[in-house]
Amino acid sequence: MHGWIILDKPLGLGSTQGVSAVKRALRDGGYGKFKVGHGGTLDPLATGVLPIAVGEATKLAGRMLDSDKIYDFTVRFGERTDTLDAEGSVVATSNVRPDPGSIAAVLPRFTGLIEQVPPAYSALKVDGERAYDLARAGAVVELATRAVTVHHLEHLPGTGRGTASRRLVVEGCLNEAQRLRPNPSTGFAGPPPRSGEVLETATFTAHVSKGTYIRSLARDIAHALGTVGHVTMLRRVKAGPFGADQAISLDNLADAAKARSLEDLILPLRAGLDDIPALPLTPDQAGALGQGRVLVGIAANDGQYFALNGMTPVALVEVTDGNVRVVRGFNL
Repeated sequence: MHGWIILDKPLGLGSTQGVSAVKRALRDGGYGKFKVGHGGTLDPLATGVLPIAVGEATKLAGRMLDSDKIYDFTVRFGERTDTLDAEGSVVATSNVRPDPGSIAAVLPRFTGLIEQVPPAYSALKVDGERAYDLARAGAVVELATRAVTVHHLEHLPGTGRGTASRRLVVEGCLNEAQRLRPNPSTGFAGPPPRSGEVLETATFTAHVSKGTYIRSLARDIAHALGTVGHVTMLRRVKAGPFGADQAISLDNLADAAKARSLEDLILPLRAGLDDIPALPLTPDQAGALGQGRVLVGIAANDGQYFALNGMTPVALVEVTDGNVRVVRGFNL
């Protein structure tokens, strides 16, 4: 039981509660105690892909935090809230509503390397205190601008009621289209808007680097359109190598625990390193790495590798000038 369980996090559930659900499932299934951690916080008001690391995979959770993410999100125009989402209080209004052409015209401004100011209601620290604690106490929170990368940003026309599925093609992340499963929280359906029609809401998909705040992105898009806005729906459809098609519901997790079949749901430790080439080792080489020694004279290009002894994971390693050093060792 060393690997990944990918939850399809429901609305209202915190990331730590997702970790607790997996711990409970392991306990209920009689699997014993394992370290469990999540690979990147997902807000309670967001749904979607939440990677949960089990056992030795927890050593890779930090690497998952640095990975790119893909989100679908809906912006309601005309109202900005203090939290920049539907949970907050309205602090600004506007009668301006954009049309599809205006949206298409501004999106290039938010693609590539951009600067953004994180939301005041965020977990970032200001003088040792969480920004959201200061904001809730009524303090004026000023956060520094940060550079992030938006690899792809697209307006998805035809939002409204219904659950029609669509296809995602994200440049630089997916080599081929992935189908997003229908989900009531996304609400994709309906005809595309007519030319010149103004929109109360608009749904987007964004492939972003670590540290990107979708709420800030939504705020800035609305501002560029001459209005204000806030996020009303946020769904993560990809986190690092893990997509929505691999995610399971809490009900399926609980059922698998009762049936003692969690091993059928857990993805191998290797799944979190699918962007790293394998480095096969002999038993003697694997033993040397396990003792903390450096392997020399290895014929491999510089970079990170997933070292294997047969099919057994040994370590995440770094190769430099033919020398192999352990970055994260696995006790399997």
